[in-house]
Amino acid sequence: MSKCNRAEILAPAGSMDALIAAVRCSADAVYFGEKTLNARRGADNFDAEQIKTAVRYCHAHGVKAYLVLNTLVNDLEFEDAIKISERACAIGADALILQDLGLAKMIREAAPDMPLHASTQMSVQTPAGLQALKAFGFTRAILPRELSFEETARLAENAPLELEMFVHGALCMSVSGQCTMSAVLGSRSANRGLCAGPCRLPFSSPNGTGFDLSLKDLSLISYLNELEKLGICSFKIEGRMKRPEYVAAAVTAGRKALNGAFIPEAAKDLQAVFSRSGFTQGYYLGERGRAMFGTRQKDDVTAAASVLSAFAGLYKNETPLIPVDFAFTCKEGEPLSLAAGALNKNVFVVSETIPQPAQNRPLDKQSIEEQLNKCGGTQFFAKQIEIELDDGLYVSASAINALRRKALEELNAVLEQAGPVAFNLSAIQKIPVHEAKTRRVYARFSAVSHIPLQMPTLSEKLQRLIVPLDTPAEELESLVKTGIEIAVEVPRGIFGSSDKIIKLLKAAKAAGIKVACAGTLDAMELARREDFSVHAGLGSNIFNSQSLEALKNSGVLEATLSYELTLAQVAVLKGALPRGLIAYGRLPLMLTRNCPVSNGISCKDCGGQGEIVDRLGIKFPVVCQNGCAEVLNSRPLYMADRLDEMKYIDFITLYFTTETKEKCGEIIKAYNDGQAPQGEFTRGLYYRGVD
Repeated sequence: MSKCNRAEILAPAGSMDALIAAVRCSADAVYFGEKTLNARRGADNFDAEQIKTAVRYCHAHGVKAYLVLNTLVNDLEFEDAIKISERACAIGADALILQDLGLAKMIREAAPDMPLHASTQMSVQTPAGLQALKAFGFTRAILPRELSFEETARLAENAPLELEMFVHGALCMSVSGQCTMSAVLGSRSANRGLCAGPCRLPFSSPNGTGFDLSLKDLSLISYLNELEKLGICSFKIEGRMKRPEYVAAAVTAGRKALNGAFIPEAAKDLQAVFSRSGFTQGYYLGERGRAMFGTRQKDDVTAAASVLSAFAGLYKNETPLIPVDFAFTCKEGEPLSLAAGALNKNVFVVSETIPQPAQNRPLDKQSIEEQLNKCGGTQFFAKQIEIELDDGLYVSASAINALRRKALEELNAVLEQAGPVAFNLSAIQKIPVHEAKTRRVYARFSAVSHIPLQMPTLSEKLQRLIVPLDTPAEELESLVKTGIEIAVEVPRGIFGSSDKIIKLLKAAKAAGIKVACAGTLDAMELARREDFSVHAGLGSNIFNSQSLEALKNSGVLEATLSYELTLAQVAVLKGALPRGLIAYGRLPLMLTRNCPVSNGISCKDCGGQGEIVDRLGIKFPVVCQNGCAEVLNSRPLYMADRLDEMKYIDFITLYFTTETKEKCGEIIKAYNDGQAPQGEFTRGLYYRGVD
């Protein structure tokens, strides 16, 4: 089980006001981002000086400060990312939250003592994935929101690193890190912090809700004690785009829940502050379906007016959260002195005042305690007071108060100054220039029956066929006999089905398959353990040279690059690891555990041929694999006539999904001949890129 002394309430801060609200409402830790490289670039966020102020304020209040750098970073942005990381180390931030494997590699090399938290954007869902994160140098994993209680318990049972969970806030339809809908439809990448939220617009399935990609907000506040017993170390509140009152409300509710004082009526206030048709616990309880869906209604908006002022009052003034021990000395002929200690830090201050013989009533311990207890207006409260007092002396109350204020000011200053983390820029390893070899052509099929094996020159056109992992053994054995290299595709959505995936990998191995295409760290690690040659596929979000190098160091033999890169960005990627691009296919836009089509019709009636329709009448196919659904783009990517522009890569993949066998054959021939596109198509993001 993951070990932690005490589970923390982790609060979001998109602004300094929100950060103050979190701290004063008793958050244990706060996460916030720099202006650019974070997954909520639409929040106010913090510049370099504001980050320093924020970290110091948190530390002065006994609160941890986590800096968010949880976006994919291209090669040209590494210099800025490293500068931000170096500043975070210099001011003593408590951890960095990261998505990008390449950035994690560089920080681990330069600052091995800086704790790294793996963002939920890394999509890690299994015990094997947690082990992979540890091997990459992470100290904590932020789990997907889609886990059930049983799945969470299994992950926590023997976790090799700390575990963090989202327990309140917005709930995305897609598994985090596996959504490119905003990028493909509008060039605003969720992996780059600029998601436009197209899923909140009308997308309808037959007989569905009309908003079949919009989920209610998540709230697991009432389950915190249960989760703490499992060994979850951090309870995360989503909301860096939300107002300070929201932060105050959620943190206060979380603190009450951990203290056993949360009552059901409090959930109504939380819902009033912000919700989408209320809250859901569907994933956690294993009750997926239509009841989880909701949108932001007029009543949701107007409900906030009745509670905002009350929650604003929670952080209006400093809250005395930190116990301080005092040791006061008043001796004849010597200046007054006061020692103060809190959070393992101590200060000692001396007054200019020298006690005088008492003319009337001498100073007593009770009156001294009364003055030292007056810590109002600060984050401190007096806990233990020791007094050394000679008899018959007198000093004014104002002198004692001045000494107390001086001690607390100095203690505040000491607490602000966290020790820096060593950062050695020269330790970051250099990467050689990439030398592409003869380009290979791969084809991925959704079923063996879609492979046009009758094509007489298929083996000359294609060097690898990729088929589903659950393909029957006899079909795999038959494919192996064709002489073409066969690979199996491990699902990106694994969650609680690790045992099933392992069994299928063993069967594929026995059938003669040697290569596994894996789109997540979970899938890569499971395939590696079964001694497959691992190909990092779609979903691995390879965006830069350092990520390619990190995968090479982990034993991956080749990688499909992110289709959010432009061809110009691809051309400058360095490193020895062979890399490739998707050159044809309906690009996956979402991976979700809640099938939107099942909101209106049963899986039996769907027959695997479902679709959703947007407000313009455009249809998006929905396909299923291993208990998860994938929403595909409405039109295929097509690059057959542009292959000469896809430079410096080692392979291309034709990614077949809904195509018939005949259509697959036509496309293979078109790519062999370099034919111009026919019908509706897209060039994807290879020219326009993403923000």
